[in-house]
Amino acid sequence: MAYLVPTFAEIRDDILRDIANFFPEADVGPDSDYFARASSVASAVEGLYQHQSWTVRQIFPDTADSEFLRMHARVRGLGIKPAVMAAGQFRLTGTVGAPFAVGLSGKVADGREYQITTAGQIGADGTAIADGAATVAGILGNVADGTPLTLTSAPPGVASAATIVTMKGGVDEETDAQLLERLLDLIRRPPAGGNRYDYRRWALEVAGVTAAYVYPLRRGLGTVDTVITSAGGMPSQQTIDAAQAHIDDQRPVTAKGSLVIAPTEKLVPVTVAVDLSGTTLAAIKPKIDEALAAHFAALAPGETAVKSVLEGIITNLQGVVDRSMSLPATNVVPVVDDTKVEWCRLGAVTVTEMP
Repeated sequence: MAYLVPTFAEIRDDILRDIANFFPEADVGPDSDYFARASSVASAVEGLYQHQSWTVRQIFPDTADSEFLRMHARVRGLGIKPAVMAAGQFRLTGTVGAPFAVGLSGKVADGREYQITTAGQIGADGTAIADGAATVAGILGNVADGTPLTLTSAPPGVASAATIVTMKGGVDEETDAQLLERLLDLIRRPPAGGNRYDYRRWALEVAGVTAAYVYPLRRGLGTVDTVITSAGGMPSQQTIDAAQAHIDDQRPVTAKGSLVIAPTEKLVPVTVAVDLSGTTLAAIKPKIDEALAAHFAALAPGETAVKSVLEGIITNLQGVVDRSMSLPATNVVPVVDDTKVEWCRLGAVTVTEMP
């Protein structure tokens, strides 16, 4: 049975009761000296009870405050993973042979800044692909493929207008909740000599990896492959390489082969006609977009996008009386084989009203 911590009023009343029992003639009313003294003592005692309750919470990692949670984690060799910069490539244009150096920076329209990390020169076709990264770590460094970039100080022969080919893998610093999840996973599934849970844990120990999915025997006997994602999106090549190196260092030497890969995105367009009541198409469209996005965000690589589930998500929205979904025409089953692991992602969403 749980111990019930008495309240301030209960502690004070108990003290006044004991005084009255010892000294029947004593005045213990609200205006009495005994009442004031009992209140003072009760306040201190209540503080001791609260401190004891707080101390007990620090004993267990799932109720501990941040400082003590991190102490629990350190005992198990875990620590907060730092934020990771988004990384990718730029496409530059200009005069054939014009050089560009490491550190050349540029900005996208909203002011986010990026920097070239490899030197090179414009090729024979008037373009060049250069590696680059965000200048600030975190998820905000991720941008859509093909985003225009303006070089802040383009060298001679290099046009200031450039394009981000890809820029992904940026992840914020790990939260206490994410650290707790890793710690509890380690406690509940202790190291077991290289089973699938070990591979998942090894991948999640790498900064920039926020989710990992293990596929034993994907390429035959003795193989264990791990698919990783970063902040609900695609990881950068740097994150993939770091995870591969870490797993290679941890896995059993007898394992035939282990690969760390990014999933292959499989866009799933959704086209649906809806019958509405008490709302408008303009009002319901953002809600449908949000609900579908939340569902697809929860799908793991290799997990099927079930058409009836998508229909149910839309039907359950307030104001939707009926729906008719033409796309997808059936369940979308991603390919999982020795060449790739597909990941169902939400494509274009088209919503119309039923006639």
